Amino acid sequence: MPPIILHSNWNQRPSDFEKTVEPLRKYFFICEGANTESFYFKKLISIKKEIGIHSLIDLVFIEKTEEDKDISYPQKLVNFAKNERDKLIELGKFEKNRDFMIITFDLDIFKNKVKNLDELLIQQDEHLVFGIAYPSFELFLLLHIDNSLNDIILPNKSIIIANEKIGSQRPCQVFLREATGKNSKTNDTIGDLAYHIDTAIYQEKLINQQTCKCLEEVTSNIALIIEKIKNEKFPF
Repeated sequence: MPPIILHSNWNQRPSDFEKTVEPLRKYFFICEGANTESFYFKKLISIKKEIGIHSLIDLVFIEKTEEDKDISYPQKLVNFAKNERDKLIELGKFEKNRDFMIITFDLDIFKNKVKNLDELLIQQDEHLVFGIAYPSFELFLLLHIDNSLNDIILPNKSIIIANEKIGSQRPCQVFLREATGKNSKTNDTIGDLAYHIDTAIYQEKLINQQTCKCLEEVTSNIALIIEKIKNEKFPF
């Protein structure tokens, strides 16, 4: 059984003599992609205080390892997430009535290759949440760039929705590379876009955030999920 590798900045403190404090809520992220999403969420975790996430919330990135590393098929990813949640519950690291598992995946695979999106989506529950993007996570990243909605996304909406390759990459990858000068698949500094999550939150509200028409419109609800985390108030 592959080990669970968890990335968190919880209790990073200058002295081992300081009192250990337990988080009041944890959010665990599991992602489809092995690189881009990892670059982003690891950076988000490292700067959570700077972007206004409460100090008693722990963000944890679950890294897929060994034979699980290349899992990307949505149903397999959901099964993997549920298995990881069960392991964490057994280890006392996930409280069923308090903590959340968030799975992010691209919806482009459902356009032609995979059917039954509705059957997948109904597997969500109160503490298992899906972060979705159509056509891909790179759309969500584009939303972090000032005025990208009006300057990049909307003028190229039909190209983005069609999602046909431009050379060797999909449109959102190309537009993101042109806007940042970075290849999102190989350059870990693409994660620095997390500093601009408030821009993404604002711009995402101007596109489709719901599952209805999610294969017909540019869609993302990932910033919505992060906004809810930022808005957590204590006590719960």
